[in-house]
Amino acid sequence: MTENQPSDWDPRSQAVLEDQIAAYDELRGRCPVAHSDFLGWSVLRHDDVVRVLDDPQTFSNAVPHRLTVPNGMDPPEHTEFRRVNDRYFTPDLMDALEPSCRRIAADLVDDLTRGVPTDLMPALAEMYALRVQNAFLGWPAELEEPLRRWTAKNRAATLAQDRPTMAAIAVEFDGFIRDLLAARRQAGDAAPDDLTTRLLGERVWDRPMTDEELVSLLRNWTVGELSTISASVGILAHHLAAHPSTQQLLRDDPSLIGAANDEILRMHAPLIANRRVTTEPVEVGGQLIGAGERVTVLWASANRDEAVFGDPDEFRLDRDPADNLLYGRGIHVCPGAPLARLELRVLVEELLARTTELAPADIAPARAHYPGSGFATLPLVLH
Repeated sequence: MTENQPSDWDPRSQAVLEDQIAAYDELRGRCPVAHSDFLGWSVLRHDDVVRVLDDPQTFSNAVPHRLTVPNGMDPPEHTEFRRVNDRYFTPDLMDALEPSCRRIAADLVDDLTRGVPTDLMPALAEMYALRVQNAFLGWPAELEEPLRRWTAKNRAATLAQDRPTMAAIAVEFDGFIRDLLAARRQAGDAAPDDLTTRLLGERVWDRPMTDEELVSLLRNWTVGELSTISASVGILAHHLAAHPSTQQLLRDDPSLIGAANDEILRMHAPLIANRRVTTEPVEVGGQLIGAGERVTVLWASANRDEAVFGDPDEFRLDRDPADNLLYGRGIHVCPGAPLARLELRVLVEELLARTTELAPADIAPARAHYPGSGFATLPLVLH
């Protein structure tokens, strides 16, 4: 472990929190592998991040203190549990879910007030993430509000690094899932035919998955869904309102929406960072990092690296998709990427089809703070 390593920056300073993207751009230029007490070693350049992602033996994902299926695992455990995970994100399942996504998006957009500033984060982004998640897993509508409150509490405790509260919040969330699993077991053959019930039959290494493993897998899907998808919806809506020419391009040709979403979210990452830990001494970007050190992969910086993307704020649909690290890369690429792409494509399709204009409001949006991204509030005017 590195002892008494001086800090190159403070990720929680007011200057960073006020505009995370701009702060990472500045830091990448002067200190591409930066140390802080809060995040350990932050890797900001695209090439260095790719190196970390392509070498899971040296940069381990087994960072969390609690079981995290499958993201917080390395092979061979990761391989076995990822095999189970990926059965739930097949093209057939995504096609089957699309009508529900579209109905949820259409209803929410139709309910938005026209002609006056409306905060799209609670009215659209958060509710869309919640309702699609419940539809995907077969969870009851009564869970919407408890999960919404839970997400807000979790975000606040994580920002404050209030570990006792974070632990209590985690136990509360696990309780939701255990109750859902118990209800399905008790119902037996009368249990709803949904993905949560189907998970009860999953096996790893010729044994049933334990409740701890099932809860962890569902927690991984849900926590990522509720925070990252809502952030993505806000970022996309803000960008379209701020860039009328892009908005019109997608209104004229909706077939471009999927690629446009990936490009907009490259510029403004919905997920700021992920953690790794070194298994041996290694040099990254000219910086020697000891074994057992925390390494933070800063997606929000790597996807804006001028060495790869030129002007990172230039919207272009002809970039090489392989360079975009929006959903990660390598064996730990985002487990729910097919669902996320479906949700965001459908949401933007319905938002543009059911409005004639998205415009900024006179009220400035409030940016989200680490570990969140995007916007805490997003007043826009819809016509």
